[in-house]
Amino acid sequence: MSTQDKVDSCNNILSLDNERILKKGRFISKQICTETFEQNLDDKVQVFSSQGLKMKLGTCYVPKDNELKPLGEDACFICYEEQTLGVADGVGGWAATGVDAGEYARQLMANAIVAVHEEHMLKGSVDPGRVLHEAYFHTKVEGSSTACILTLKTDFLHAVNVGDSGFMVFRDAKLVYRSPIQQHDFNCPYQLGNSKTSDGPDMAMELFVRVKAGDIVVLGTDGLFDNMYPTEMEEILKRETNEQEGSICPKKIASLIAGYALYNSFDKFAFSPFATAAKKAGLNHMGGKVDDITVVVGIIQC
Repeated sequence: MSTQDKVDSCNNILSLDNERILKKGRFISKQICTETFEQNLDDKVQVFSSQGLKMKLGTCYVPKDNELKPLGEDACFICYEEQTLGVADGVGGWAATGVDAGEYARQLMANAIVAVHEEHMLKGSVDPGRVLHEAYFHTKVEGSSTACILTLKTDFLHAVNVGDSGFMVFRDAKLVYRSPIQQHDFNCPYQLGNSKTSDGPDMAMELFVRVKAGDIVVLGTDGLFDNMYPTEMEEILKRETNEQEGSICPKKIASLIAGYALYNSFDKFAFSPFATAAKKAGLNHMGGKVDDITVVVGIIQC
């Protein structure tokens, strides 16, 4: 099945209208899902300068269909003026103890927003490592979460990553960079938390990636990367860049990518990235992985 066919088929599952998510007959406002973790959620695409290059940003979040956890376990934020964004994925294993790890992820991202503003106000720039430390220090609820925080500085991305969330950079619709994942074992990522078995922010991997105008950054949680290969994203980016001729909408791209990942997650016969990783670990898994899916897209501009 072609990329376009999958995206069209996914319209039966996912419909996006002014940042609202229609999933199996129920609406969940994106603003509620992210606990207003984006500035200026007024259905406008925001662009701010970063003393050189700038990012045009858009997001899509699709929580799992779970009436007990309507917000899901992912969280994300965008600080437009500071050109900084982040995602977090609450570790679902906490559910066995009655803990909603989504609460940890949401509080972590909320605290990250505060730290970003303070960094920018006091220092004039944002250090994602310090932001992660501050957010971690002020997050006190039970649970644990992966995290990836990224900022644009002049002509490079500065990021920190803990676990299996992460980001990719595409140039001319081709993957040129993918952040490494951190995991203790298969499907057991590094995770920030307050328990004795959790990891701390010192375990974060610090990353610097040179970018140029026209590059497209895709930041996401493992719900994206477990269900979609980079080549599938390349197909979407190639089609959109060809059709739009330079006027690319990051919100639309985020929605298309999330929709494609959602479709794959329900495909019981697909040899998904998650199935590939399971096979390498000596396990047998066929099909996608049903999970919360968060996608943040940044288009680098002059």
